[in-house]
Amino acid sequence: MATNLKIKNFRVRPVMVPFKRPPVSASGALPAAALILIDLETDGGIVGRAYVFGYAPWTVKPIIGCLEALAEMIKGDALAPFVIEAKLRKRLTLLDTPGLVGIALAGIDMCAWDALAQAHGLPLVKLLGGQIHPIRAYNSCGLWIQPVEKLADEADQLVAEGGFSAIKLRVGRDDPAQDLAAARAVKKRVGDKITVMSDFNQRLSVNEAILRGSMLDDEGLYWIEEPTRHDDYAGYARICAELRTPIQTGENLVDTYEMADAIALKSFDYVMPDVQRIGGVTGWLRAAALAHAHGIEMSSHLFPEYSCHLLAVTPTCHWLEYVDWAAPVLAEPVRVKDGNVLIPDRPGAGITWNEEAVKRYAA
Repeated sequence: MATNLKIKNFRVRPVMVPFKRPPVSASGALPAAALILIDLETDGGIVGRAYVFGYAPWTVKPIIGCLEALAEMIKGDALAPFVIEAKLRKRLTLLDTPGLVGIALAGIDMCAWDALAQAHGLPLVKLLGGQIHPIRAYNSCGLWIQPVEKLADEADQLVAEGGFSAIKLRVGRDDPAQDLAAARAVKKRVGDKITVMSDFNQRLSVNEAILRGSMLDDEGLYWIEEPTRHDDYAGYARICAELRTPIQTGENLVDTYEMADAIALKSFDYVMPDVQRIGGVTGWLRAAALAHAHGIEMSSHLFPEYSCHLLAVTPTCHWLEYVDWAAPVLAEPVRVKDGNVLIPDRPGAGITWNEEAVKRYAA
């Protein structure tokens, strides 16, 4: 077991990874996955790895700039994730950590935890005090905004890809009747044994969310996700009070202070933090404690490679959102069996790069 490690260097590499099914949501389309691969090198030869997702290609350069600036602040520091995170947040007090700066901080935090788990020879979940076990997941790799007649066949494909028992449907079309038809087409095809979530991707006003949500209330959807802008907590409270279908949100929470405000206003029924927005592993642990204290089921958003470890130590663990967006550049992508993501039984988060693919998709 390697101890007393110090941070030696960072390497960041941008890639544009093609999607199997390019996302087209109510808030826009993504032509490729704009990922930044991060390697945290220690003086003991252990390398912590993570990636962050920039959503749009133009974000790659500023995220890399943020990563490089933050990395300079901690070179030579001991490999102690809580201490590193506290130092960086203190240095960023005047700027705060929203947006791209927060994404960079989270990427560094994930790398530090990965390296620490490797140093102890443990999977990340075990370093955090949990154990390896299957994590229930839904397939979020399709059912984007598209003609209704194509949805039923794609729903079958998503279920079959990993024996999934749950899938997610995107809604938010210009015509509300088409959303209703989409929900009915998918539910009719997959039947009651398959859980169907829905996601508006912040498309609607609060009043529209109540009206359109009411149309979907009797369609057997498991949740309605992000019907309106993510930071309108008072608006979400109105929506939650009006609709019978549970409201899911939280992927855009950038820290637990925001999460505490949202909980106080009763602005969601379920919460689904995103590990790169909530503050990496450190931020996730705080969010999980907050969700536990309020009895709120907590799911993940993207990043299944880290989310599987983190949900396994989340007291109110709910659902893992499975996406395969980073799989092409991973030497050993996340495995799915019988609708569950399998936590890799190897030191750290289990991420290693497929270097040939990294070169192929280099941006």
